[in-house]
Amino acid sequence: IPRLREFNSQGIANMVWAHASVGNSSPELFDKIAGDALPRLNEFNSQALANTIWAYATIGYSSPELFDKAAEVALQRLQDFNSQGIANMLWAYASVGHSSPEL
Repeated sequence: IPRLREFNSQGIANMVWAHASVGNSSPELFDKIAGDALPRLNEFNSQALANTIWAYATIGYSSPELFDKAAEVALQRLQDFNSQGIANMLWAYASVGHSSPEL
């Protein structure tokens, strides 16, 4: 994805959600997206963060660094999440077997 760095956080979340929703589980694609999203997770709002993590779990793909950083970011703004966002995050971590005791 040559122009991935031009995507804002919502664009990244929408892209991974769309790929997961149609069952496109390309490890190369999700690795690339994780690498680009990781240093920018602080820019993601609560819904974009939950949707991104949900997408990774939906295709059964855990990116440990992405999941660790997402948990850190989510904990800093837990008050911004609605109940659906929290449920999606918890489901995602459980689904891929990624431990985050703080969540």
